[in-house]
Amino acid sequence: MHVVSRRDKLLDLVRVRGFAALPDLASELNVSESTIRRDLEVLEGEGAAKRTHGGVFYTGPSPKLQHFDKIQARNHDKKKEIARFAASLVEDGDTILLDGGSTTYELARLLVGRALQVVTNSLPVANLFIGSETADLVMIGGYVHAKSGVALGPYANEMLKELNCRSAFMSVAGIHEEGLFNGNLLLVETERAMMNSADQVYFLADSTKFGRKSLSKLCELSESRNIVVDDGLDQQWKTRISDSGISLHVAPSENK
Repeated sequence: MHVVSRRDKLLDLVRVRGFAALPDLASELNVSESTIRRDLEVLEGEGAAKRTHGGVFYTGPSPKLQHFDKIQARNHDKKKEIARFAASLVEDGDTILLDGGSTTYELARLLVGRALQVVTNSLPVANLFIGSETADLVMIGGYVHAKSGVALGPYANEMLKELNCRSAFMSVAGIHEEGLFNGNLLLVETERAMMNSADQVYFLADSTKFGRKSLSKLCELSESRNIVVDDGLDQQWKTRISDSGISLHVAPSENK
């Protein structure tokens, strides 16, 4: 089998199963486990898979959520930098809450295989942890938004009232001097419930989102507590954030 065809078949197997063991993959593709490991190294570099002890998780996009995949591709390098820094804030054994944003999805990819309790309203994020032997997954229910694959609305909000998490990692559509914004009214209500259920809240936003507003206001700028951003943020915004009493965490570029 040609190497490209083999890797495509390998990716299909991992995508369908969510998690697959190395011996099973080697047997089905009729190749050695060392060959599978080399192929998985390539897929992991592309962000499509995450190797762990004895197997591999699928971490690629969902083919049925084309809008989510399109958003995911925007400013991808910046999102990866933010996600790497945010992952360093998570300790093994933590209970963390992840919303359905594109940057929090990048963070979730990096957390696969770690010993955590993961609470999420995102189907794409939940899919990363299904079958994990190290993470406990709690899925928040409710109305599922078709474009993003996130559960929101009154049922999700009521469930969040009963939960307590050490840290919440959330995405926003815009950060403006008037506050933090997202583009869906129901989503904003659910995210407010998320903020109330966590001891620490971190907003993950790439530098292109600063100075922008969206449909619905999530909270005042001063309420955002912690913001994690890439190093492309200009000094004017850094000063404004600092003057607002917010902890600003600037993720270093991988190339520096």
